[in-house]
Amino acid sequence: MKLAKLSLAAIVVAGLASSSFAADTLADAFKNGKVTGELKAYYFANENADNERDSIFTTGVLLNYKTATLYGFGLNLTAQGSASPFADKGGKEDYAGSMYGTGAQISEAYLSYTLGKTTALVGRMFLDTPLVASSGSRVVKDAFEGAAIINTDLPNTTLIAGYVQKFQNRTDGDGNIGKFNKTFATGSTIDIPVEDGAFTLAAINKSVTGLTLTAAYANAIDVAQLAYIEALYEGKSGEIGYTLGGQFYYNSFDNAFSSDLGLDDSISAYALKAGLSFKGINGTIAYSQTSDDNVVGGALVSGLGNGADLLYTDAIIASPGYTGDTKAYLADLNYDVTAAANLGVRYVETDDNLNDAKASYTSLYGSYKFEGALKGFKLGAEYETKGKDADGQDLWVKANYKF
Repeated sequence: MKLAKLSLAAIVVAGLASSSFAADTLADAFKNGKVTGELKAYYFANENADNERDSIFTTGVLLNYKTATLYGFGLNLTAQGSASPFADKGGKEDYAGSMYGTGAQISEAYLSYTLGKTTALVGRMFLDTPLVASSGSRVVKDAFEGAAIINTDLPNTTLIAGYVQKFQNRTDGDGNIGKFNKTFATGSTIDIPVEDGAFTLAAINKSVTGLTLTAAYANAIDVAQLAYIEALYEGKSGEIGYTLGGQFYYNSFDNAFSSDLGLDDSISAYALKAGLSFKGINGTIAYSQTSDDNVVGGALVSGLGNGADLLYTDAIIASPGYTGDTKAYLADLNYDVTAAANLGVRYVETDDNLNDAKASYTSLYGSYKFEGALKGFKLGAEYETKGKDADGQDLWVKANYKF
């Protein structure tokens, strides 16, 4: 669920800078390595404004092998495979860019080196930073090829620097699993070619109890510069928890990519949110506003990679708030039925002045994590229907087993 991205520092440190047990020999490093994996089965269905219905069933597997470390060095390998049996013509066309992509790919193959509180990574990898991020919302998780450095020497602070030269999307759009190339999907509405790659910097600080400060910068060389800042405070008074957050995005596009086409060369957006929780009941309201600028693609680029979509007013399935001169409003209410089960409802409304269109997105969602003999198995469902000037509905059902 997009709204649950509350601690990027924890995600980055756990996902990138973790290391296995140290080994004494190269043979031991491989012998003491760890194998993990995930099996996936997703069913997606939609109905458009013309009452046409299409669906797709996709299965997938992810296998990861991580060596133990030797003198600080480690190797991490991840392979992904995907297949869509029984897919018909409509399903193949509707989900060509996200779910219909048969085949296998080595998505992670990186060498890591850790010295003290600094870890360097080189190769293919999943990334989760504010402006360069992989997404696991589909069967195939997108990945990057490049290098990254993560440092935690400063108290309560994570510093990240990275360079990415290629991107693996979920599919190639022609029925195959995604391949690494120099066209990067973004967290909003457009893909952008980045011939010379992109670099990013990020700082995440938690010096004040309950407060997470995030600042990030990304430069898609000769295409666009992206910036992001966020202040998020989470506190508790007795049994009542509360959250206050604010975020700001800024894009500056290269002249050859924007103004030569008669378009604006910059766009920005801000968002605010507030939340309360009590005995498993969690409520959030949020508001966002994108500046009155008509840029390439007509929308703000929230970052490189499908996972760079942190805007507070995202709907459960759609991401409607990034278009220029758009106001968006969100209300979300969910309940932790048990420690393993969650049910929720979300409503998002947008007022898109650039396209003179209003839309609403009403969503129901739920998930359950099994314990006991089925520990590692998770089942989730999301349903979303569009209203006002938009029309259509989507259903996503996901089954995952991690081992």
